[in-house]
Amino acid sequence: MFMTNDFSANSDSKKLVTSGFLLPFILITSLFFLWGVAHGMLDTLNKHFQEMLHLTKAKSGMIQFSVYTAYFGMALPAGYFMKRFGYKNGIILGLSLFAGGAFLIAATTSFESFWTFLACLFIMGCGLATLETAANPYTTKLGPKESAERRINFSQSFNGLAWVVGPLVGLFIYSNNSNVEGEKLSSMILPYSVIGGVVLLVALLFLFTKLPEIKEEEVTPEVEGNRFISKPLISQKHFVFGVIAQFCYVAAQTGVFSYLINFVTDVNQNPHFDVSKGPYFLSIGFALFMIGRMSGSFLMKSIKATKMLSFYALICALLLPVVSLNLGWTSLIALYGVFFFMSIMFPTIFALGIKDLGPKTKKASSFLVMSIVGGALFPPVMGLIADKFNMSVGFFAPIPFFLFILWYALKGSSIKTNIGG
Repeated sequence: MFMTNDFSANSDSKKLVTSGFLLPFILITSLFFLWGVAHGMLDTLNKHFQEMLHLTKAKSGMIQFSVYTAYFGMALPAGYFMKRFGYKNGIILGLSLFAGGAFLIAATTSFESFWTFLACLFIMGCGLATLETAANPYTTKLGPKESAERRINFSQSFNGLAWVVGPLVGLFIYSNNSNVEGEKLSSMILPYSVIGGVVLLVALLFLFTKLPEIKEEEVTPEVEGNRFISKPLISQKHFVFGVIAQFCYVAAQTGVFSYLINFVTDVNQNPHFDVSKGPYFLSIGFALFMIGRMSGSFLMKSIKATKMLSFYALICALLLPVVSLNLGWTSLIALYGVFFFMSIMFPTIFALGIKDLGPKTKKASSFLVMSIVGGALFPPVMGLIADKFNMSVGFFAPIPFFLFILWYALKGSSIKTNIGG
């Protein structure tokens, strides 16, 4: 009998989703897809604005700056909002801001003002930040604690699928080569209007759907009697280092994603392709990114998450010098390898950072989402390097970030529950 009970406990711990939580899990996973489309489109816009509004690479990097700055500014307010009003209302707020920002972009394209576009993106980014603050921790709570990393990687796989779709939408935007004043950005109207409409419909769906309100105190009763749960967040080393690791990851990811099109279309790159083909190459990278997340979620059934994270971070650090040496097709293949091996990093770092934080989970999630500001700060820096030298040299810059993630996976993510020494 004891053997049967132990076997049952083991089976339960390997479940992806707790019985009764399947519908909420599906709805929450749909959010990962929605914000993935928005981000996938975003990374096609750098080159488009460089061409249509004659911007430098450093200035076009302000596109990412505006969105990821919104993450930094909105994450804590979103966390406090959800602490008071719950995950569901937080999700509805995030979807409303997301839709509002998209509609504003569609309405203001005739201004052909880069700064107006950035302001609209900031509003949309506030919505994305609110959704991530809600959906990432909520996903980890919809099943056994032992499968939290696998569950969030599975949901994030649909985020990866959306990143593939985003550049294909970008192809429509690239189809406009008009030099007529007021029409240079007109091809952005339809995609952002459709996105705003779809997001608004999803918000209505959430409004009329009952979602379970997960209370962290009830989900992790085994740590309630442990003195470590009462420690302030700043003393939770696995969380603090997780925030730094997430900053490093998003900085590196955003730099790599933002400048792949530049890498394959700049005249001093080998191989060199026409700008109109750029979104295709980005979509291929995102397809590998999605495959990496899906396969990573599967592999985590048998391989410890920290081991996978450390190995993937090491491979990225080794591939980037190959990219930077501008070795033709070898460098392009290496860059695609970086896309694949980055895939599991965000959800895995997120799950490791909030692990065993009990009632502090929502607040900790806010700080982890704030760390996405790395994506605001790094692309302009990488763009400056590319403007001064060339795009290949710019790909040296993310290497230190992956080395820190490697250390976090090996050492920084371990949890010490004994505060007495």
